[in-house]
Amino acid sequence: MNANSELSGQVAVVTGGSGGIGTAILEALRLAGAVAVSLDVSPPKGPETLWVKCDVRDDASVQAAIANVVAAHRRIDVAIHGAGVSRESVVWKLAVDDWDFIQSVNLRGAFLLLRHTIPIMRQGSGGRAVLIGSINGSRGKFGTSAYSASKAGLLGLAKSVARETGRFGILVNVVEPGWVRTPLTEALPKEIQEAAAAESPIGQLLDPSDVAAAVRFLCGPGARRITGQLFRVDGGQYLGAY
Repeated sequence: MNANSELSGQVAVVTGGSGGIGTAILEALRLAGAVAVSLDVSPPKGPETLWVKCDVRDDASVQAAIANVVAAHRRIDVAIHGAGVSRESVVWKLAVDDWDFIQSVNLRGAFLLLRHTIPIMRQGSGGRAVLIGSINGSRGKFGTSAYSASKAGLLGLAKSVARETGRFGILVNVVEPGWVRTPLTEALPKEIQEAAAAESPIGQLLDPSDVAAAVRFLCGPGARRITGQLFRVDGGQYLGAY
């Protein structure tokens, strides 16, 4: 099969498509032949990227965005939840509003995306859903209780929904990245970046394209028997230093 046609004829939606990881995922899906649409409150960076304004926290907004995509393209085959936010603080200093905001984007947003795309996928011959987690959802990290809890929640959500939708040919998985080089993380102090790289046995941090490659695989023909799984892409960072 031509690598540029493995997703030919398919329609994909990606929340958080204006971010560094989301942009890379959209590009990877386009290169695989899919029509890829960004669902985000902000327009994408590339003028050629399809965009529907969407606030993943709001049920009506997600419902309207999905309806817009279906009206334009008549189907949805792939749903990627890439939207994510964080507010770092030890738990006893964490504002309740910050906790709620993180859960509403990271976890509620994933639920709403699945809630509105799965009925569309059921009308076709199946589909793929990939939720972008974090190694900190599995291991935790100092100062990220809200973020880590939201990402851990994605694992339970994906496993449960995988059980519910397998009979419809809909596969649901989580990609769990380590530290990814984006404009946001590159702006952090050098010592923090070096500490993250030191956790990796290969001494290298991820590029957004590394995450996108994993997503593309899980959406392609080679992953047709994979569902309810955690796919960790972290350069071994989860393992820690030697």
